[in-house]
Amino acid sequence: MGYYYGIGVEYYLLLLIFAGLSMFVSSRLKSKFKTYSKLQLRNGMSGAEIAEKMLSDHGIRDVKVVSVKGSLTDHYNPMKKTVNLSESVYNERNAAAAAVAAHECGHAVQHAQGYEWLKMRSLLVPVVSISSNLSMWVIIIGLGMFGGTQNYTIASIGVAMFALGTLFSFITLPVEYDASNRALAWLRRKNMVSQQELVASKDALKWAARTYVVAAIGSLATLIYLVMRVNQRR
Repeated sequence: MGYYYGIGVEYYLLLLIFAGLSMFVSSRLKSKFKTYSKLQLRNGMSGAEIAEKMLSDHGIRDVKVVSVKGSLTDHYNPMKKTVNLSESVYNERNAAAAAVAAHECGHAVQHAQGYEWLKMRSLLVPVVSISSNLSMWVIIIGLGMFGGTQNYTIASIGVAMFALGTLFSFITLPVEYDASNRALAWLRRKNMVSQQELVASKDALKWAARTYVVAAIGSLATLIYLVMRVNQRR
């Protein structure tokens, strides 16, 4: 055996390895946020208030700060122009909440200032949302067939679709790191947090960014494997 519909066992080993890495980083991230959620801000501001002030300080008047359900569900929506903060971040007054709120506002600042990497990522969103769901099916169909240029072409199309998702993952990295840098710079410049709170905020955002790094590297490793696997069937 060793192969399932043209995909080698190596593929599943890759998935297992990076799933383990992802779980480790995610676990560390949750642990960090739990720890820093106990570090109350000296200024007594909530995550929502931090976000509103950062937007105001950057002259952004058309973005709303709203509360959403869930944990670590915080995100910026460029279409609706909303900074969406999870309930704990929106209401709490601690270093973790300040870090997340400022980070998401960092994306709003990127949007307002026309940050090139964010614009590139936004352009890819509709394409990647489709290709990411279909790419593996197309590859499996192509590899599952026997011989022929046409079948190689089908599998190659699937690989190209998967490559778009990998590209998206790597474009996401500068977007996320830049948003964190903007957040930390603003927190420090405006004296919004103490030195201890700033260190905690920086550490929390560092682990949040690592989730994207693991995802990008995992996607690249999988892409390289798929390219090699398809070329074997050429």
